[in-house]
Amino acid sequence: MDKKQDLTARNFPSAEEDAEAVVSPSLYAGPESAYRLAFTDTEFLLREELRPVRMQLELLKPEMVQAEHGIRSTIVIFGSARVLPPEAALLRLEAARAEGDAAAVKRAEMAVSMSRFYDEARRFAAIVTAKSRELEAPVYVVTGGGPGIMEAGNRGAHEIGGKSIGLNIVLPHEQAPNPYITPELCFQFHYFALRKMHFVMRSIALVCFPGGFGTLDELFETMTLTQTGKSRKRPILLFGREFWTRLIDFDWLIETGMISPGDVNLFRFVETAEEAWAVLAEEYGFDLPETTTGEFADDT
Repeated sequence: MDKKQDLTARNFPSAEEDAEAVVSPSLYAGPESAYRLAFTDTEFLLREELRPVRMQLELLKPEMVQAEHGIRSTIVIFGSARVLPPEAALLRLEAARAEGDAAAVKRAEMAVSMSRFYDEARRFAAIVTAKSRELEAPVYVVTGGGPGIMEAGNRGAHEIGGKSIGLNIVLPHEQAPNPYITPELCFQFHYFALRKMHFVMRSIALVCFPGGFGTLDELFETMTLTQTGKSRKRPILLFGREFWTRLIDFDWLIETGMISPGDVNLFRFVETAEEAWAVLAEEYGFDLPETTTGEFADDT
């Protein structure tokens, strides 16, 4: 044996080696037995008292995997899971018209109108992925991993041969990851809080498309972190001025003293993928000649 290897050889078997080596005596092989190694005992790991350990694992696993892949900077894309691709929205409208249901037709027409945001999210993710290849430290798109706007974000990166991240969450109703996430970067969370941390930890920008409670939750959490100084300031882009200003009366919040006038500068409205990229390029100098922008992200 190489003497150099002797100096760095393991002194103890690895946990994996011990887990594979364990052969339970027949007397202690039943489910009631406590003989199993603690880290291979799923029943033990799922106990109420082990919640702090499970939370730590959910923080560690995505952190370690992304570090191994050299992912240090991300752009987060939020938006509704219910926004359809344009072709699917048109098919739904045709079906509603064929049925003659006026209410269904109205909903389907709105779905067609909102489907433009699917295309914008898809194109934006493609632009981010393509442009960031020119950077010393690439920027990766990250979504919530589901359908709708999330699918569009992962799809845009996938279609030009880039990697993207999906942070899925276990929900009472089944949510499968969309098929465009890079498999080795497709994660699943039990704890919303840990998932939220991973959205923000590496993000250099938050891009919000129209969405419901989940999108609003993530948007306001990020704005609150920035407003209170708990997180460094980064671009927050809201796609679709008409949608957001009808949904939230920011002027009324100022008028009633609920926010300061300057708080509306925490975000910007954009309408197209190109406009969104232009804002980020100006902020970070992405399109400057011989860009070598390095570390963007900072832990929350």
